[in-house]
Amino acid sequence: MTQPRRARLRALAKINLDLRVLGKRPDGYHELRTIFQTISLADRIDLAFTPARASSIELEDRLSIPDNLVERAARLVMETSGATGKISIRLDKRIPMGAGLGGGSSDAAAILLALPVLTGRPIESARLSELGQHLGSDVPFFLLGGTAVGIGRGTELFPLPDRPASPGLLVTPDVHVSTAEAYHLLTPRLTTESLQNKIFSFQSNAWETGVVVSPENDFEAVVFERHGRLAQVKKKLMRAGASVAMMTGSGSALFGLFRTRSEVSKAVEVLEDEQTFPISLVTRARYRSLWRRALKNHMDGTLWPPRSRYTR
Repeated sequence: MTQPRRARLRALAKINLDLRVLGKRPDGYHELRTIFQTISLADRIDLAFTPARASSIELEDRLSIPDNLVERAARLVMETSGATGKISIRLDKRIPMGAGLGGGSSDAAAILLALPVLTGRPIESARLSELGQHLGSDVPFFLLGGTAVGIGRGTELFPLPDRPASPGLLVTPDVHVSTAEAYHLLTPRLTTESLQNKIFSFQSNAWETGVVVSPENDFEAVVFERHGRLAQVKKKLMRAGASVAMMTGSGSALFGLFRTRSEVSKAVEVLEDEQTFPISLVTRARYRSLWRRALKNHMDGTLWPPRSRYTR
C-alpha cells in the first residue's frame, strides 16, 4: 500500500508597511503602491498526498469557510501539473479573517508551494505566480515572502532588502470593515495633485533599507471616519511607544513596531481590552528557511520555489 507523503506547513500573515491608492484602472481595479511584509502570526496546515489513479480532495476546516481558497488552490495544482492522487488537508485558522492580514491568500500560496513538492510534479515559478493571481491579488506575495514592493493590483512584485526582524504588536479589534465600501469612499478623494505626492513619498520609503520612515495607509482616512475605535487603537499604540503604528490593508487590524520585546509587553497591558498578538517581522531568508524545514523530507536541493525529490 502506498504511504502518504505528509508535511506540516505554516502559512504566515502579512502587514502593509505602506499602502497608497493612486486611482481606478480601466479594468475596474485600483492602481496600488504597497510594501508587503511577512509576520510571524501563522495558520497551520497539515497536508498529505497519496499517489493514486483517481484524484480526490478532503478538507478539514472547523470554520467551514465557504469557497475555501485552500481547496481551490489544490485543484489548480492538480489540473496544471497533471498529477493524480488523494489529497488530505487539515486547516487550523489562527490568523483573524477579514482583517487585512492575507490569511486566506497565504493558505492558498502554501498549497501552491507545497503540493507540487509532494506530488513530484513541478510547476515553474512564473506559472505558480499566474495561478496565484487567479486565486487572489495577495497570493503571489506569499510565494515570495519577506519585504516586497507590490504595484498594479499588488501582484507585480519587486523584492526589497530584508528589514530588521523588529518585534511588534498586532491588534485585531472586533470591527468589520468592508473593503468595497472603503474603496468607494476613498475613490472621490484621489486627485492628480495628491498622486504625485504619493508617488514621491512612497519611493522614499521603498528605498529605505531600515524601518519605513514616514509610513502611510490611504485607507485610514476614510476607515477611521467610520470606525473611530480604530483611530483610538492607533493612538494607544503610539502612546505605548511604537515607532510605527498603522492599519494594514483596508483594516480592521492595526500593528505597532517597537524596539524591544519589553516595550511590546507594556503595549499589551495598555491594550488589554483588545485582542492582541505579539509578532515579529519575518525576513525572506527566514521565510524560506521555514519552508525548507517544513518540506525537508520531500525536497531536492535548495532552489526556490522548492523542488521535489520525487520528480522523475
